[in-house]
Formats: sequence, structure tokens, C-alpha cells
Amino acid sequence: MELTFIQPTQDRTHFYRWASALALITISYNILEGCVSVFFGLQDETIALFGFGLDSFVEVVSGVGIWHMIKRMKRTDAVNHDIFEKRALQITGTAFYVLAIGLIVTSALNMYRGNKPETTFWGIVVSVISILSMWMLIHYKMKIGKQYNSQALIADANCTKACMYLSIILFFSSIGYAVTGIGMLDSIGAIGIAVFSYREGKESFEKSKGKLCGCQRGCS
Repeated sequence: MELTFIQPTQDRTHFYRWASALALITISYNILEGCVSVFFGLQDETIALFGFGLDSFVEVVSGVGIWHMIKRMKRTDAVNHDIFEKRALQITGTAFYVLAIGLIVTSALNMYRGNKPETTFWGIVVSVISILSMWMLIHYKMKIGKQYNSQALIADANCTKACMYLSIILFFSSIGYAVTGIGMLDSIGAIGIAVFSYREGKESFEKSKGKLCGCQRGCS
């Protein structure tokens, strides 16, 4: 990844202000989303919403690493990960792997036992809000990234797309159960979240080893 600024002083100030704000918004939103999702996931016994909430908490760790990188880049313009960021990525990757295994095992048991959530109403509400929020974050991260030619922020925007895809999976599994009453749909949604969690875990370890493009897939 590289950063190129046409007007060094002014552009750097504006870029880092925007990048820091977007990183903090992402962290704050994921904390709130995680708390709400885990609470209602446990209350309504929906594994898809519960898993979605845990995924949000893992994203917080990743977001803190990104925020730290932005603060460090502000001082040195260096985009290679330092020790703190590498450790955050490794912790994130491990957490995603554990989450993926846990969701698959729990979903399989739920399908075997025929367990059903009490309701997926809050899964629908949370997923709709999340889809809209992630779309806005992606829009502004891409806009600022392209405006200041920051491949790092553009890559982060593409990573945020994974969060939006998770929201879409939660939405369809939740509304599917609400319409049909088929409990298996909630477990299938959780398995879909597990697959994305595994992919995010893999990308976190790749970035910790220096493959900084990660989510961007094909950046130069």
C-alpha cells in the first residue's frame, strides 16, 4: 500500500482527520452493534444474531489496529504494520477462527435437535440498520480514500464490505424464518456467518505477515 499526496501539509491534515474519524465511528458502531446483537441473540435464542454480535466484537479489535495504524502513519507515513498491529491482526484472526468453529458446531447441534429461535424480529431490525450503516461507511471510506489516493483506506473500505455481506446473510436468514417458521434457516444463516468469519480470519493472518492488500484483492 502507498500514500500519495499532491499538497502534503493540507491534504495530510484533512486525510488523517477523516481517516481517524471513520475508524473511531467503525469501532464505536461495532461495539454498540455487538452488545445489541448478543443481548437479543441470547434472549430470542437465535444463533445467527448471536454469532453476528460476536463477529462485531472481533471487528472492534481489528478496528483498533486500523486506528492505531492511522495514528502512526500520521507521524511517519509508514504503512507497514508494526508489532502492535501485527499482534492485533493475529488476535483478530484467531478469534475469527474460533468463532467460525463455534458457530458451525452450534448450528449443527441446533439442526440435529430441531431447535428454533423464539423470534428473529430483532435480527431483521439489526441487519437492516447494519446494512445501511455499513453502506455509508463504505461510501465515505472509498470517497476519502480515492480523493487522497490512499490505498490503505480503500482496502479498509473493501474489508467493510465483508461486514455488509454478513448483515445481508443475517437479514435473509432472519426474514426467512419469520416468513416460513423453518428453524433450520437460522442455523444456515449462522453457518454463512461462520464461513465469512473464517475468510476474515485468514485475511487477518495474511495481513499480519505483510500481505497488506488483504480484503482489497488485487490492489497494486
